[in-house]
Amino acid sequence: MGVVTRAVRAFGHFWWDFLVGDTPELFVAMLVLVGVAFALRHDRIADVVLLPLLAAVAVVGSAWRGRKRPSRRPPA
Repeated sequence: MGVVTRAVRAFGHFWWDFLVGDTPELFVAMLVLVGVAFALRHDRIADVVLLPLLAAVAVVGSAWRGRKRPSRRPPA
């Protein structure tokens, strides 16, 4: 494998790990929030009400999903 190919793969892996990491649902929620903000850019009232509500739903949903995941720690 060439140096350029390794560098491109490492760069892609870094960004995937940085943006998605352990919680892909938060990455998807962020994309949805940005899309909704863009779609509602002319309606200030709906924007002020809907965006914080969607953000809170995303965080609560991620926390709920995290509680359902098994622990990665070995039993003591």
